[in-house]
Amino acid sequence: MKVKSKSKKVNKAWLSDHLNDPYVKRAQQDGYRARAAYKLKEIDETLGLIKPGQRVVDLGATPGAWSQYLRRRMAPQGAAVGQLDGTIVALDILPMEPIEGVQFLLGDFREDVVLAQLAGALGGQALDVVVSDMAPNLSGVESSDAARIAHLVELAVEFAGQHLKPEGALVVKLFHGSGYSQLVKLFKERFRVVKPIKPKASRARSAETFLVGIGPK
Repeated sequence: MKVKSKSKKVNKAWLSDHLNDPYVKRAQQDGYRARAAYKLKEIDETLGLIKPGQRVVDLGATPGAWSQYLRRRMAPQGAAVGQLDGTIVALDILPMEPIEGVQFLLGDFREDVVLAQLAGALGGQALDVVVSDMAPNLSGVESSDAARIAHLVELAVEFAGQHLKPEGALVVKLFHGSGYSQLVKLFKERFRVVKPIKPKASRARSAETFLVGIGPK
């Protein structure tokens, strides 16, 4: 019973934080599906990664907040609908509600059939940017969770290495803790420029952070 009581307290605390979170309120006002949009927004504004005319892939896209931000960033006057200058392809193993102008592929990007669909959507052209908000279902067992997180980051790095332009960029989510330094090392081995960044929209007490790699080696 004590465990259940503690769990309820944690859930209530999370719900209270969530409902009072200024980024949650902003997301509702701005029409974003999740507060995560502001994480990518700050990363982009800091490093100038996203520009009209680009080809961008959003890995682990569902529910679609990052794709929404990309869509507005690549549209004249930042419009949420209408003309789009560029190509955005979103991939996830979970369904996603449509976003105008964003091509969504349901499936695992490691599978040949999904990669073939992606190549078709991009017309065989290389990518300017890959963004990945992928995260595993966490078990609470640190060593197991660290391995799952590292695996997803490694998959994103491998994907980016195969599809990015020479000056292209990769943005991934990861977590401080076991395995973090090894993932930074992996980025430094694979990219000419590596930038760690923790956006303000990422909760201060969260171990969540982001790595940006620019210019695949």
